[in-house]
Amino acid sequence: MVDEPINPQSQPEENQQPEHTEPTVNATGSEAQTPEEPVESAPGISAEEDGGPQLSEADQALLKVAELEEQLARRNADLYNLRQEYNGYVKRSKADGVVQYEAGINKVLDLLLPVLDDAELARQHGDLEGPTGAIITKLESTLETNFKMERFGAEGDLFDPNLHEALMATASADVTEEQVSQLIQPGYKVGERVLRPARVGVVKPE
Repeated sequence: MVDEPINPQSQPEENQQPEHTEPTVNATGSEAQTPEEPVESAPGISAEEDGGPQLSEADQALLKVAELEEQLARRNADLYNLRQEYNGYVKRSKADGVVQYEAGINKVLDLLLPVLDDAELARQHGDLEGPTGAIITKLESTLETNFKMERFGAEGDLFDPNLHEALMATASADVTEEQVSQLIQPGYKVGERVLRPARVGVVKPE
């Protein structure tokens, strides 16, 4: 009897060893970890629904109100600053306007001084009569009424360096303090401000 060859595949299953897969070893000698895929949130779930803090509609409304109040406060501050700048501009404009007005008036009055000097000299010599004299008198009255302009300076006045300009000086035993001995040219002032000092001769005590 001839023995039949035994087929390895026909061996019983219990004699077969289970196939073992060697783990992959990386360069450092440790087993390579299988990369984990990122866990994605389920579609349709927001960050708040996925475990984050949740705000109610009332809280959201309060946040919106707080934001609007902050914006309103900023706008009010901007408006306040704008009003302050405008008020400062108005005050400066008014002050500049007054200064310019006074400067214009003073310039006109300065230009009139020679005319008033000539009119006063003519009056002293008796040449200022008739219609011309009436016109000059009316002009002087208008300047005094509307601009507080007045002529000053006379013989016998006490000498005041703020009002008088001494062009000559003499000494006399008849006086005890400096006074005007001769009026050379009258002075003019507007209110308390001197437009031109009176030019005078002065006598002083010996």
